[in-house]
Amino acid sequence: MEKIIGLMGAMPDEIALLCARMTDKGEETCAGVTFYTGSLRGHRVVLCCAGMGKVNAACAAQLLITKFGAGALVFSGIAGNMTDKIGVGDVVIGKTLLYHDAERRMIAESFPHLQEFSGDEAMIEAAQAACGEAGVKYIVGKIATGDDFVGDSATKNAIAEKCAPDCVEMEGAAVAHVAAKNGVPSVVLRAMSDNADENAMETLVVKQFDITEYCTTAATICEELVARL
Repeated sequence: MEKIIGLMGAMPDEIALLCARMTDKGEETCAGVTFYTGSLRGHRVVLCCAGMGKVNAACAAQLLITKFGAGALVFSGIAGNMTDKIGVGDVVIGKTLLYHDAERRMIAESFPHLQEFSGDEAMIEAAQAACGEAGVKYIVGKIATGDDFVGDSATKNAIAEKCAPDCVEMEGAAVAHVAAKNGVPSVVLRAMSDNADENAMETLVVKQFDITEYCTTAATICEELVARL
């Protein structure tokens, strides 16, 4: 039987393009989340907008696996840049994912006993090929997850000192954590929408800047990734 691929985003803009490109669509709502079933680039997929934050992401990821039978998870969305290796509009593919706002040693006391989580190597390779096909600059690196939007230099610098990530966001490690608990491969793709500083807060939160361009980049790579799985 063909593997079902679970596709996730945190915000409606992050899944809109993928949803529009799916065929044979059905939908079902569970725990307040709408799941779209269907096909994308010849593969069976289930897509959802999980909502922002670690708990929302973890709940949706578990439902994708246990209720909808997903045998692989892909999270696609935007993030704040934390490195000078790339810039706004470029992409981080998650090789390592961790929480920047948690006691990781205490979390690792429970199965799967990990303080950080890893993207699936085959899915990372497919994501790299997808970025190449799309002509998007990328790095394979470290993603840090926490429940706060990072929009000031003091917080950014504290996170950098704590775990030196390449980008910061609010869901990726939770998705990778649930995937690891269930023995399901996963990968997280993040397009940089800002530099996780005061300008990010002003642009994305205060002025509610249109993030469609960055979401489109992430979704395009996600679609190309699915085609290669």
